[in-house]
Amino acid sequence: MSDQKVIVVMKGDQTGQELLDEALRVLDPNVIGLDLEFQEFDLSLENRRATNNQVVHDAAKAMKRTGYGIKAATVTPEIKGDVGSPNAILRREIDGKVIIRTGRRIPGVRPVAGTYSPISVIRMAVGDAYGAKEWREGSGLDEVACRTETIDRKTCRAVAEFAFMHAKKTKAKVFGGPKYTVSPVYEGMLKEEMDEAAKRYPGVRYEPQLIDATYALLLNNSGDPMVIPALNRDGDCLSDLVLQMFGTIAGSESILMSFNDNFEPDIVMAEAPHGTAPSLFGKNLANPMAMILAGAAMLTYMDDPRATNASRAIYEATIETVKEGIRTSDLGGSATTTEFTNEVIRKVQTKIEVWKTLTGF
Repeated sequence: MSDQKVIVVMKGDQTGQELLDEALRVLDPNVIGLDLEFQEFDLSLENRRATNNQVVHDAAKAMKRTGYGIKAATVTPEIKGDVGSPNAILRREIDGKVIIRTGRRIPGVRPVAGTYSPISVIRMAVGDAYGAKEWREGSGLDEVACRTETIDRKTCRAVAEFAFMHAKKTKAKVFGGPKYTVSPVYEGMLKEEMDEAAKRYPGVRYEPQLIDATYALLLNNSGDPMVIPALNRDGDCLSDLVLQMFGTIAGSESILMSFNDNFEPDIVMAEAPHGTAPSLFGKNLANPMAMILAGAAMLTYMDDPRATNASRAIYEATIETVKEGIRTSDLGGSATTTEFTNEVIRKVQTKIEVWKTLTGF
């Protein structure tokens, strides 16, 4: 295997692209000392329309070859018959099963309800309410809206397995779950897989809860790190809540993963959990934390100790930058996007140089 890792870079729209540029500055080989190659694909709305989404399919094929991708936020048009969301295509093409988002303490930012330990939401990436068949019958006040949702056991197993794997790695407990009492056949499928995974990981604490209780108990939790497996729709809502509980949705990365036959991560696509923030476009004010941490998270899945060191350096540098008061406006500071990234880069370079001096690696 070549030492050089190839990362598929998916360009986006508005502030999404600006923040991707900041993340790529941090991932520059001259900053992190890791030989990386970047293959760019323009997923802007303009180019998706021009290529009739072919560029999205091309990016997905490239990720299947390289195993790694980093994506900017993109605009999803609301016009029926337009190019739609590239995320849906990417998830389908790479057989993405799981999205993981982790809320964690941001120094100087007061979390909701005293929460301080990390909370990871392991969300089903496909199926459920997304892509469901929808139709209406009747008219007037007798009109009825219907939809048919589906989930599959392979995806449920991937969510449950990775949840327990991640909990074991982070010394967290697996918490929460679907509304299996009301929906034992549909939502019960995920609960069945959670229960079976718990048997395979006897050393991991397991505290299943119904989804409504999960929401309520989140606001009373202040101690244990938690991993929450969730259906697609539940996980979408939960992850936004969890990230905001720690101060900002821009404070954490979002990772989409596909798995091999042993349910080990096979393809990793990193992005920010937020959108394109058009009101901040061109103002150099947006918070680049999520995109910078997305790059760091992607590095952790590379089987290379240099990538592990670089990832740690980026995580530490980003959190330390906030702790020292260099913050964008959403965190109560006055730093520009560029100023924040500049400080992260300075700290990353210092850390890596010091570690090389001390360890020779």
